[in-house]
Amino acid sequence: MPIHLCKLLPPRPTFPGDMTPQEAGLMQEHAGYWQKLADRGAALVVGPVLDPAGAWGLAIVDVSDAAAASALTDEDPVIRSGSGFRYEIHPIPQAILRTTHQP
Repeated sequence: MPIHLCKLLPPRPTFPGDMTPQEAGLMQEHAGYWQKLADRGAALVVGPVLDPAGAWGLAIVDVSDAAAASALTDEDPVIRSGSGFRYEIHPIPQAILRTTHQP
């Protein structure tokens, strides 16, 4: 099970509190992109992390290797826009996943 954590770092520490209208549009495209990956089964969980040190984005992906994870993040609209976002990718060598969804 090749699981990777993809950490999206924003263009500045004050993001998303001072998000511009252009960035808001990019974030909508970003969410749609990751929703499609979740629907395909490549993304297991995606969302913002409200870290007291500064918000960042999280995607946990199930792909063959770090290169495949990087290929996904490279196609993210926020990366393709050149707006200062960047990803860190970290392997998760062992993951425990629940087998059923609990309401």
